[in-house]
Amino acid sequence: MARIKLFVPLIIFLVLAALLYLGLGHDPRELPSVLVDRPLPAFALPALGDDKALDQTLFRGGPHLLNVWGTWCGACRDEHPFLVELAAGGIPIIGLDYKDDPAAARRWLADMGNPYQEVIADGEGRLGLDLGVYGAPETYVVDATGVIRYRHVGILNAQIWRERIEPVYRKWLAP
Repeated sequence: MARIKLFVPLIIFLVLAALLYLGLGHDPRELPSVLVDRPLPAFALPALGDDKALDQTLFRGGPHLLNVWGTWCGACRDEHPFLVELAAGGIPIIGLDYKDDPAAARRWLADMGNPYQEVIADGEGRLGLDLGVYGAPETYVVDATGVIRYRHVGILNAQIWRERIEPVYRKWLAP
C-alpha cells in the first residue's frame, strides 16, 4: 500500500501534463459556433436610423458578411477602414450594431464612412445572444439561403480576409 502512495503524485502529474498538452494544441482564438452550417436565427429588428423592420431576408441574393460592431468597441475602430475597403470592392456587408447607442452609431458611420448595406440596431443584444456573440467585433459569412458558413471572432484585416474568410465567401458565390 505504501508503494502505491508513492506513485499517486506521479500519476497526478502525468494526467495534468497530458491535459496541458492537449490544451496547447487548440487555437484560443478559435471559438466554435454551433450555428455554422445552420440558418441564421430568425429576427425582426429595426434598421439603424429609422423604424424599418429588418429580418433574415436581408441575406437573400448572394453571400454576405454580417459584421457585429459597436461604437464602444476599440477593436471595431481598428477594423472599420478595412470594412470600408471591402464594401468599396463590392463585398456586401450587413452591420449588426450590438448593444449600442443609436445616435452614437449614426455619428460613427457619418464620420468614418458606412460600409454596410443595412445596419441592424440590436440595442438589447437579442440577436447577438442568439448568434452566441462573445463580443465585438465578430464577422460571419452568411450564404444566399441565410445559412451561416463561417464565424470569425476578432478584427477582420487584409490577412484574415485573404487567408480565412475570402475563400469561404467565394465558395458560396452563385456559379
